[in-house]
Amino acid sequence: MNALVAAVLNWFVGVWTAWNRFWFQPALPHTMAVLRIFGGGMLLYTQLIWTINQGMFLGRDSWLNAQTALLLNTSSDGQRYAWSYLYYVDSPWLLSLLNVGALIAFGMLVAGWHTRIVSILSMIITLAYCHRLTGALYGLDQINAVIATYLAVANCGGVYSVDHWLAKRRGLGEIFPTVDTNIATRLLQLHMCVIYLFGGIGKARGELWWDGSACWFALACKEYQNFDLTWLVRYPWFLATLTHITVFWEMFYCFFVWPKLTRPICLGLAAAVHLGIALFLGMPTFGLMMLFGNLAFVYPETVAAVVGLKWLRGEVKEPVVATLVNDSPVRKAKSVSETTIEPQERMRIVAR
Repeated sequence: MNALVAAVLNWFVGVWTAWNRFWFQPALPHTMAVLRIFGGGMLLYTQLIWTINQGMFLGRDSWLNAQTALLLNTSSDGQRYAWSYLYYVDSPWLLSLLNVGALIAFGMLVAGWHTRIVSILSMIITLAYCHRLTGALYGLDQINAVIATYLAVANCGGVYSVDHWLAKRRGLGEIFPTVDTNIATRLLQLHMCVIYLFGGIGKARGELWWDGSACWFALACKEYQNFDLTWLVRYPWFLATLTHITVFWEMFYCFFVWPKLTRPICLGLAAAVHLGIALFLGMPTFGLMMLFGNLAFVYPETVAAVVGLKWLRGEVKEPVVATLVNDSPVRKAKSVSETTIEPQERMRIVAR
């Protein structure tokens, strides 16, 4: 009986330890910093489009004026949970001022200047524009809002930023792993899994995804065509294979993206699907933003090695492990997993 109780207690302790490690193990900022640059760049681009076409999107005579947007975001019982300061602004010069302010905030986010403040401002601005432009949005704007939210949580300016450059000039440029970065990364990872799971379930409800013709109809639709790929109709087996792989990958992304063995395959398929959407289906911004979201599953150490061109100089894995083994208590270990390396030690390794 005591052995049974001990086994159960050990199981709970293991679960609790894994839970804490999943959410609260400090993480380096490199992945979220790259996501800040790419995602912030897309926010800047989107805002530029809205600013150039301010009259159509936000003006008094816009496609959907502020009062209509307000009604669309109000439930039948009069409750409203979507707020935007743009509901109350229709003056052209004031709208221009707000648009320029948003462009400056997104530009500062990309540069990583006063990152903590502008990342929160960027999230508020993004949500405000999304709520005001209800009815004129599509998937890109939703992913923009998702990534802006998690950038506001993470220490995304800890590296590759003006803030880090200024800190180094003051002798304070050490790169530290932080808990908030890990929480933001985990939330984004889970969010991507939910997006793909429901996307896959939605596809599975359509007959075209079962009979293998969905990709053909997408490629044949002139509304989406960047290139004429209708010659692929001669190869129905290829189109059916593409269709079934796509829906299978999307349905099971949330399972296969976590194990190290299947993660590269899962992310490789994500790259193929979203680059295909970007190149062939006329939605480059949406395709790229979904790719940026998948960056959440790339280890910060890998990002640091790629950005620092360590892979090109052959300094990615073996030299790092050799140095660590010589300097740490795990001298006799045959291999060093990431869970045996203290976060501060990993930070020093990456910084080399």
